[in-house]
Amino acid sequence: MSRRQQYVPGPAANATIDKDGDNWTLVLVRELKHAPEKVWSALTDPAQLREWAPFESDANLGTSGTVANLSTVGSPKPHVTETKVIRADAPRLLEFTWADRDIRWELEPKNGGTRLTLWANIDRNWIAMGASGWHVALDVLDRMLSGWPIGRIAGPEAMQVNEWNRLIGEYATLLGVEPPRWAANAGG
Repeated sequence: MSRRQQYVPGPAANATIDKDGDNWTLVLVRELKHAPEKVWSALTDPAQLREWAPFESDANLGTSGTVANLSTVGSPKPHVTETKVIRADAPRLLEFTWADRDIRWELEPKNGGTRLTLWANIDRNWIAMGASGWHVALDVLDRMLSGWPIGRIAGPEAMQVNEWNRLIGEYATLLGVEPPRWAANAGG
């Protein structure tokens, strides 16, 4: 059995929601054993993004003002949006938009590794699913940086991960939201 087939996401953790009316922002924190410079490269370099992120970029995202096309992975139809890097302060802070939603990454050195914090605007009806998708993406990122890649798992493919519905249910509980009906009624 491959490493990818053996992959099971850990429990939901370290997530909150910042609410401003109908504008909800998922805040997800992950402790990584890798230096901020290494994590920064994985967040900005198109070749590394292809290994873990739920989008592909046609340009390096490491410089403020960069304009890039981001292609959403796993969309039923091709979905490409133009983004502009709002702020890039290597290796601490990266802000850009993806499909008209704000994405912000903050990297803090911690215990020889990095505390990585993601702020992502997500529609309130999909926030538990979005948290689950980012959880899986960050697991894939961590394994890639550790030299144990399992390949990108995003979009509909993420929904096939072992215990996906459990993860959505855990995030729904943690975030105080209702899980999607189909996830609440499904096993796995």
